[in-house]
Parts: sequence; C-alpha cells; structure tokens
Amino acid sequence: MSLNYVPRVGEPWRGLVHDLSKYSPTEFWEGVKYFNGHHSPITDCKKDKGYSDAWLHHKGRNRHHADYWVDMDAPVKYPLIPYQYVAEMICDKLAAGIIYQGKDWTKEYELQYWKRERVNYPLNENVKKVITEVLEQVSKNGIDSTLTKKNIKSLYKKYCIDQIEINEKMLEK
Repeated sequence: MSLNYVPRVGEPWRGLVHDLSKYSPTEFWEGVKYFNGHHSPITDCKKDKGYSDAWLHHKGRNRHHADYWVDMDAPVKYPLIPYQYVAEMICDKLAAGIIYQGKDWTKEYELQYWKRERVNYPLNENVKKVITEVLEQVSKNGIDSTLTKKNIKSLYKKYCIDQIEINEKMLEK
C-alpha cells in the first residue's frame, strides 16, 4: 500500500524500493512464523524471544524508519531526516494502520496512535512536528487531500528547512 501513497508525495522511486529487505531470508521467514494479519509479526516475535532478528535487520536497511537514523554516541542523536525518507515514513505509517485495522480504520486512527507513540519515539523533534501536522490534516481532511507533493514538501520546509535556517542565523549572532 505504501507503493500507492509514496508517488503522491513526489517520491515514486521510494515507493518501488519500499521494504525490499522483507524478502531477505532473515525478515521473510520470521514474518511467516509470526504472521497473524492484525499487527506486525515483529511484535509477536519480540514477545516470544525478547527481540526480533527481522526488525534488527529491517531498521538497519530502510531509511524510512526512525531507528535507522539514531546514533546515541553522536553529538546529534536524532538528526534531521531527508525529505524523501520522511515522506516515505508518513506513507508507511498510514498504510500500516489501514492494513492492520482493516474495516475498522478511520481517518482519525493514525493520529490517535501517533499521539501515544511520539512521546518516546526516537526521532528528530522537527520531523515529529511534520508527522503530527500531516496526521492532523488526515484526520480532518482525509488521505487524498493531504498526501500531495506540494503539501508534504511545504510542511517539511516549514518545520525542517526553515527551522534549520533560523537556528543557523541564531548561532551566527
């Protein structure tokens, strides 16, 4: 489903290569073993084993996952993520909610989920602001009017690019 959404936000290539690592033996066979159709197999594997080989493999190869960017030993632990991966991340979040919720999915669902998740989510605060505003718009206006290249790029610019420029000017003074 992410394949359908990512081109809408101007990143068709990200849609084509989205989550290809899921076809690797590490991710595929764990997914088969723990599949239930209602939530990620990774969740059940973590409950069973305490960790997931598939998740460790997946997050290290897919830049649309916040965990890919975290480096607790770096001066900037949660760096700003480039636009194409933020756009893919947003589309992935929406698609996962729709798939796992099925007929129970509503346009408000992902915002409610995000409000619980974002507190401890390992992500740059400006990127969190982009995601929050996108999901607020989806809850009010729906996916079709929200997921446009113009809209998502303008939100990224507002919270990420413009904020970086403001911060740099403040540092110069």
